[in-house]
Amino acid sequence: MAATLLTTAAAVASSQTTSGLLTKRPVFLPARTVCRFNGLCFNKRSLVVKSKRPFSCNAIYNPQVQTIQEGQSESLDYRVFFQDGSGKKVSPWHDIPLHLGDGVFHFIVEIPKESRAKMEVATDEAFTPIKQDTKKGKLRYYPYNINWNYGLLPQTWEDPTQANSEVEGAFGDNDPVDVVEIGETRRKTGEVLKVKPLAALAMIDEGELDWKIVAISLDDPKAHLVNDVDDVEKHFPGTLTAIRDWFRDYKIPDGKPANKFGLGNKPANKDYALKIIHETNESWAKLVKRSVSPGELSLF
Repeated sequence: MAATLLTTAAAVASSQTTSGLLTKRPVFLPARTVCRFNGLCFNKRSLVVKSKRPFSCNAIYNPQVQTIQEGQSESLDYRVFFQDGSGKKVSPWHDIPLHLGDGVFHFIVEIPKESRAKMEVATDEAFTPIKQDTKKGKLRYYPYNINWNYGLLPQTWEDPTQANSEVEGAFGDNDPVDVVEIGETRRKTGEVLKVKPLAALAMIDEGELDWKIVAISLDDPKAHLVNDVDDVEKHFPGTLTAIRDWFRDYKIPDGKPANKFGLGNKPANKDYALKIIHETNESWAKLVKRSVSPGELSLF
């Protein structure tokens, strides 16, 4: 019988600025809180969602987010689910707010640094748990360790129907935006961190645009030293080049071509990274309102 483990992922900090979401589940919410998407507010009555599962317009407010491990690690049935303070399952992609205010965002760890198992949010499964990716029925591993904590920004989505004119007309990869967190601490799968973006890399993977936001956790000892791309070069010399080269080359051992990068093969600055986060948050808002077809994606 598979073991089930319960651990605390994070206490999501309260803030005057709360990000909006559409969720079918009750959450910790002050009576006057409204739903926001980057400052855009929506009245509950204005949202009409054609779905067998009703959605309401709420925002998670200071919940205790926990993770539940189901199945054995490094197995096909292994899943890391998330729960709110009342013990109800929530989606790490849809139900954990993106924005914390003042340029700070939530980041969900999928792959701890110095590990190889290719863990990812299962965007097509109910409650979008974290699982190990598979190919042809076999668990996927990177050919070598990833040297940074890796995961996603909740409430973002790279729209596969939209071409980016600034990055060779590439279309989004149909996933949340990826984050490479460069802090010194090795994190755990399912941890929820507060990070500040520092740079962005426009990776093109088999023709699809797959943004990599370079960020640092606020609790890292060097976090106060870095606020933009030039600071990364100063205090983490060689790191941006190492990140680019790692993601460029990791498929080569499997006989695939190297990935490409747009924007002149260089990292964009913090302002550009914030622009990407804003745009993909808006795309996510359209997705959960079903302004665009979700296809096989789970919206709860």
